[in-house]
Amino acid sequence: MPSPFDQSTYQVRLDWGTAGLARLADADVVVVVDVLRFSSTVIDATASGSAVALAEAEGWSRNGAAVVAAAPSEATVLVGGIRNAAAVARAVQTIQERRQARTSVAVIAAGELDEAGGRRFAVEDQLGAGAIVSALSDRGIDHTAPDAAVAAEGFHALRGAVRHMIGASGSGRELAAGVVATARIEASGLIPTSVADAAVLDAVDVVPVLHEGSFVRFD
Repeated sequence: MPSPFDQSTYQVRLDWGTAGLARLADADVVVVVDVLRFSSTVIDATASGSAVALAEAEGWSRNGAAVVAAAPSEATVLVGGIRNAAAVARAVQTIQERRQARTSVAVIAAGELDEAGGRRFAVEDQLGAGAIVSALSDRGIDHTAPDAAVAAEGFHALRGAVRHMIGASGSGRELAAGVVATARIEASGLIPTSVADAAVLDAVDVVPVLHEGSFVRFD
């Protein structure tokens, strides 16, 4: 029997973390949103021409990389955030045109781990997921589950304050205070994307896609 929480009747779905991905019906495309730091750093690295190995990312990402690793092998896995929301929507539309079939999309907000190791809500990932759902709707991919629609409308309402919201969020303040170390990212040869830059809408016209264990540019 279908679960009332699998959102299978909708084309665009949204849930949180690996547990949320498991709740959803299998989707053709999984978009992983972990704005600080995973998504934005991988987006910028891919835009610069670098390939980022998932195995390396798992060493410095507690959340986003875990969702990628849990995605069904038959799904196309994209990395999205505020910096490339419009590009993600365009990539999904391209995938749908290539498949010549209605394409289901699971937008997974990674969230953050709390002190006890549980999953907590993350403002930045809610906004990032909402930006992507909104961009999908702009392209006519708009049969959205209530969860996705709420995120999109929240992004619309707060669009002018996104940079402030992310900087003032718990995750943003934690990074600004240097609580979260960046040494592991830098050891991978990557430059961590700053909190301020992670909040810039559509700054990058590139979408990382998982291919043979690494994130490369979607074409």
